[in-house]
Amino acid sequence: MALEQLVVDDFRCLQHVELELSPKLNLVWGENGAGKTSILEAAFVLGRGRSFRTRLSERLIRQGAERFVVFGRTDGTPSQSVGIEVSKLGGARARLDGRNLESLSELSAAVSVQAIDPEIHKLIEQGPERRRRWLDWLVFHVEPNFGSVWTRYSRCLRQRNAALRSHSATASVWDPELISLGNLLADARSRVLERLRPFWEQTVVALSGLDPTMSMTRGWAHDLTLDDALAAAGERDRIRGSSSVGPHRMDIHLRLHGKVARDVLSRGQQKLVAASMVIAQLKLLNWELGLRPLLLLDDPAAELDDQRLRHFVSEIGALNCQMLITSLRSETQLFGVPDRVFHVEHGAVERV
Repeated sequence: MALEQLVVDDFRCLQHVELELSPKLNLVWGENGAGKTSILEAAFVLGRGRSFRTRLSERLIRQGAERFVVFGRTDGTPSQSVGIEVSKLGGARARLDGRNLESLSELSAAVSVQAIDPEIHKLIEQGPERRRRWLDWLVFHVEPNFGSVWTRYSRCLRQRNAALRSHSATASVWDPELISLGNLLADARSRVLERLRPFWEQTVVALSGLDPTMSMTRGWAHDLTLDDALAAAGERDRIRGSSSVGPHRMDIHLRLHGKVARDVLSRGQQKLVAASMVIAQLKLLNWELGLRPLLLLDDPAAELDDQRLRHFVSEIGALNCQMLITSLRSETQLFGVPDRVFHVEHGAVERV
C-alpha cells in the first residue's frame, strides 16, 4: 500500500503541513533550509519510529513546542491510519488504526519506507549498528516471526545485562532463552542475506562497476556455538556488566579485493555501494512479496558524476515503488515528470 496522506505537526521547522501524495512520483522542491528534508524525515519516522538523521527523537520537536505528531493514511481497501507522537516528557507513542502499538517496529507493517540521502555513505563508513538496522528492516518483512523473536530476545538481553551489572549469579538463568532466540535471529538473517545477495551483486556492478563482497558475522566466533561463545565470554561479561556476544553484535562486512570497503572506496563510491544495498532490498521485496515501499530520495544527484548519475537514475527508475524526492528546482525530472509537486518555503508547503 502507498502512503496517500502525510500530516506533520511541530516537527523540525514544520509547524503544520499536509501532503496528499501520489502512489508514484512526488517532488518536493524549495531553497536550502526550507524544510524539504524535514518532510522526508517525518515520513521516515512514520514508518520506522526514528529518524535517519539523529538517534534522539526529542531533537525533532519544533522549537517552542512540547511534542511532534506525524500522521499518515495509506491507500488500498481497507486503508490504514498510522501515527506517532513524541513528547519531551512522555517519550514515543504509536498507533495503528486506533490501536496502541507495543513496539515502534510495528509501524513498518503499515508504512514500509526506505531512504537514500546524502549521508547514505555512512552505511559503509560507520559502525555495525547502521548495517544491522539495514538488514533487520528487510528480515522483518520477509521472515514473519522475526519481529516477535527480536522483541523477546531484546527483553531477555536486558534482563541478563541487568543481572551482570548487579554482579548477580542469576545472569546465567537467562542463557538458555538467549541462546534459543539468538540462534533463530542469526538463522533468519543468514537466510535473507543469501536471498538478497544476487540482487545486490547485480545492482552494485550496474551502479559502480565495482565487484565488492558481502559477508555476515553472527555476533560470535564462527567456529563456536552461541552457548560455547557465551561460556567463553562469561568472565569478561561479568567484569564489563554486559553481554559481549550474540546477534546484537552482528555485522555486515563489505570488502573490495580483500580490503575493507570503507578504507579503499571514495566517498562517491561508498554512496553507490550503499545505495545498491537499499535498492537491492526494494527489488527483493517487490520480487518476493509484491511490496511497493515508499522510497525517500534526498538530493539524489549529490556527489555523483554524470555517468554514475545516469546509472543511478536507471536503477531507481526501474523500481516498482512510491517515491518522494527533493530538489532545489521545480523542473527537476531525473526520474520522469512528477505526478505531484509540492513547494516548501519557510516550513510551509503548497501543492503546485
